[in-house]
Amino acid sequence: MKGKSCCFTGHRQLPPREEAAIAEKLAAQIDALAGQGITQFYCGGALGFDTLAAISVLKARQRLPGIKLLLILPCRTQAKYYNKYQKQLYQHILSNADGVTYISDAYTAWCMYERNRSLVDQSAYCICYLRRRSGGTNYTVQYAKRKGLQIIYL
Repeated sequence: MKGKSCCFTGHRQLPPREEAAIAEKLAAQIDALAGQGITQFYCGGALGFDTLAAISVLKARQRLPGIKLLLILPCRTQAKYYNKYQKQLYQHILSNADGVTYISDAYTAWCMYERNRSLVDQSAYCICYLRRRSGGTNYTVQYAKRKGLQIIYL
């Protein structure tokens, strides 16, 4: 189903003043891709952009029942250091996802890297929020380019 799938990648820190605009752009892109037959949306479950993307897919699924939120998570303990609100939101996303895959049971030095590669390897499209040319988001976008994904920058 790679041809009918999209992944998300973006920074954990989003400018608070831009969150609403980013959410609107996400919703528009999800709707546009769903209109092209994209039904599977892969998300990595991190704070920031990943959380915003997952919530956007869950909202879109109410209008577009054929789409699915599929989580590829680095490890089962990903939310260990989240605050109470973040943990509640994470559990809401987890319990409403259509599928959950864990790269590792426990945190390892490579589980985030493998999660990012797995998101890309499942997808034909990548919606990204990229503002820095270093770090995991940049690596993931560069990997997606090398794998031939269509990149959608927000």
